[in-house]
Amino acid sequence: MKIIIAPDSFKESMTAQEAANAIEDGIKKILPNADCIKVPMADGGEGTTQSLVDATKGVLFKKEVLGPLGNPVEAYYGILGNGTTGVLEMASASGLQLVPKNKRNPLITTTYGTGQLIKAALDHGVRHLVIGIGGSATNDGGAGMLQALGIKLLNKQGEELPFGGGYLDQLFQIDTTGIDPRLSKTVIEVACDVTNPLTGKTGASYIFGPQKGATPEMVLHLDENLKHYAKIIKAQLGKDINDIPGAGAAGGLGAGLIAFLSARLMKGVELVIQHTHLEEKLVGAGLVITGEGSIDGQTVFGKTLFGIATVAKKNGVPVIALGGSIGEGSEVLYAHGINAILGILPSTCNLDKALEKGVENLTRTSENVARMIQVFGI
Repeated sequence: MKIIIAPDSFKESMTAQEAANAIEDGIKKILPNADCIKVPMADGGEGTTQSLVDATKGVLFKKEVLGPLGNPVEAYYGILGNGTTGVLEMASASGLQLVPKNKRNPLITTTYGTGQLIKAALDHGVRHLVIGIGGSATNDGGAGMLQALGIKLLNKQGEELPFGGGYLDQLFQIDTTGIDPRLSKTVIEVACDVTNPLTGKTGASYIFGPQKGATPEMVLHLDENLKHYAKIIKAQLGKDINDIPGAGAAGGLGAGLIAFLSARLMKGVELVIQHTHLEEKLVGAGLVITGEGSIDGQTVFGKTLFGIATVAKKNGVPVIALGGSIGEGSEVLYAHGINAILGILPSTCNLDKALEKGVENLTRTSENVARMIQVFGI
């Protein structure tokens, strides 16, 4: 039997690769001759770089860059197994987790480090980039990223703007003559699961600004600044990016990627499925086993398990999902390609113990799945 093992990470317990290994170990205890194809998965957020590197037998690299507050941080990016595709998560360079709560201020945080990661990937000769843009600490419209890539954002005095969305109202001239020329030859795909426009009540500043430390007064200021930013881009580049769905993602980084890098925004799990060649691997499979830390009614809204189930159903392959916790509303997934949902906890326990025993519990549950296969077949 050919079994596709395609879990997401079990956050704070296992990476997607470790989860895939645990599932395989459980299956092989009972079905030693099973053809297990491991495909670590993600949804475009945290863990996407690691999952794509693992799934394609690529290489992960660390890089010191400027963090959201302009201090050095250690970020990472990956080169996939084909050697021509790079992958990175902006959160590793410009993420909210890098800023202490008492220092969160989107007026000054920058995406400069994300631009440095892009340059580092280009240095490997990649001509295709996959960028995850969730979890940002920024509201600068991608301005810092652009500055790292050689674009000058100038005020009326011809001076470079300081870092942060709080200074975008001073933007007078965009000078793109110094942009890294390799970008024009690079296809850029962006994992973006939000549809917010750049500005307005449903835009970057109003919806996401408060969680990044913005007060109501800051939100108003940041929104007006992004409106000015979009106005200058339209006037000088001829690109109207304000109302494009996803332009407001990551504090407007979506807008910057579209306007200056001709990026294409896509749902995260669809990008991961594409680059792991999951659908091709489903040919001849008798079963898909997937899983993640928590499965509930929200899983149907574009998360990893939903994407996997959709593709498997299209190809007529049944799916078993394994979860650390099974929450309310999870049964909705039965209408979307998942045939069975199993919790991996053997008994009630606290969260710390559940995380600590994750590999053991997942292996044992997978062994039980294999026993059912042995008895009933697929």
